[in-house]
Amino acid sequence: MKLRGPPIPLAKVLAALDERWPDANCELKHSDPYQLLVATILSAQCTDVTVNKVTPALFARYPDAKALSEAKPQDVQKLIKPTGFFRNKTKSLIGASRVIVKEHGGKVPDSMEALLTLPGVARKTASVVLGNAFGKNEGIAVDTHVTRLTQRWGLTRETDPKKIEKELMEKLPRERWTRFSHQTIFHGRYLCHARNPKCGECLLAGVCPSRQAAG
Repeated sequence: MKLRGPPIPLAKVLAALDERWPDANCELKHSDPYQLLVATILSAQCTDVTVNKVTPALFARYPDAKALSEAKPQDVQKLIKPTGFFRNKTKSLIGASRVIVKEHGGKVPDSMEALLTLPGVARKTASVVLGNAFGKNEGIAVDTHVTRLTQRWGLTRETDPKKIEKELMEKLPRERWTRFSHQTIFHGRYLCHARNPKCGECLLAGVCPSRQAAG
């Protein structure tokens, strides 16, 4: 991405996000680490809105990891089909639940190392669970919104989520990692769209190199 202007200073980005999205949080509805883990796995290539429509029935039938570990795949598939890729997601959900029961006493582990051993769990999912269910800033969840906006703001030139996360972790205070991800996702979801961004409503419009290029 070619920018017609210097990157936005990180301090300005953080200040604008705090002013515009002070209450940004995880929009996946959950009441415990197990529910958040399941919802996050389901959210891959699917909207949070759709996930939130599916999970109430799923959690009612499988209230914990033990119940889900014993589920029949075809039954889970029927419940989560609207989220897409339901066969692979079912395999991940049941597989992760079995490891949680066997290796962690039925409780979702609270470390990056342990979470990454669960089927269907990569760094983004683990970071979401750790940051929101356990209050631990162990990584930055880099989704399509975070990727797009950090590039638009000039905070990174990387395109690979792993490299973007590494660069952001080096630049951002650790205590901001989870909040930055939520705020950036909100900014991308509700203002800075991939097409037709609402630059007129953005607090960063005056210094954004992408806004300058657009107009």
